[in-house]
Amino acid sequence: MLDVSTIDQFYGGSHTLRGVSLSVRQGECLALLGRNGVGKTTLLKCVMGVLPVARGEVRFGGADVTRLPPHQRAARGMAYVPQGRDIFARLTVEENLLMGMSARPASQARRIKEEVFELFPVLKSMLGRRGGDLSGGQQQQLAIARALVAEPRLIILDEPTEGIQPSIIKDIARVIHMLRQRGDMAILLCEQYFEFARELADRFVVLSRGEVVARGDRAAIDGEDVRRHLSV
Repeated sequence: MLDVSTIDQFYGGSHTLRGVSLSVRQGECLALLGRNGVGKTTLLKCVMGVLPVARGEVRFGGADVTRLPPHQRAARGMAYVPQGRDIFARLTVEENLLMGMSARPASQARRIKEEVFELFPVLKSMLGRRGGDLSGGQQQQLAIARALVAEPRLIILDEPTEGIQPSIIKDIARVIHMLRQRGDMAILLCEQYFEFARELADRFVVLSRGEVVARGDRAAIDGEDVRRHLSV
């Protein structure tokens, strides 16, 4: 579904990504791991087109999307839940969800499917509330739901557990597990919370100083090499 090949990116004089490659298949969850400041969010922004790449290629569904702007990638089926959620604080929950459908063709009905409320029941009772009035955990659920209403083929999650209470973390883990089990979507999960990533990921990639230093499948994620790159 997603193939990232030898991506390089610079910030001023800093070489922030160094030949990074990864792939995510349909129906699997790939965990992107690493300490703060190693380039994880930069990589996700390059995948989504928020930041340009200096060298390398991003392919989605077999097509080269390296130079496409974010809205065109979204129209092709890529969805992005950024770190910090970035919901529309002054819009209601319902309006936030409808905004998530803006990438879909105009010919398709703008109707929120009941499945979204089955995944996040709390949102159904809050449709008329402003996004900014929700708790941090509720905002994170809204941000994920806003991405899902576009019915993407790939969802990119940047640290969905950051600053979230344990009960909501369990709800988010349940939703990711259900999406993975459904088998029609690829999931790229950027995470610092090791136990959360280990529970959900089929494979993992570890970044350090802008380059891939370890990768493997679920069985290898507990290895000392992985933990060494994640410990502070």
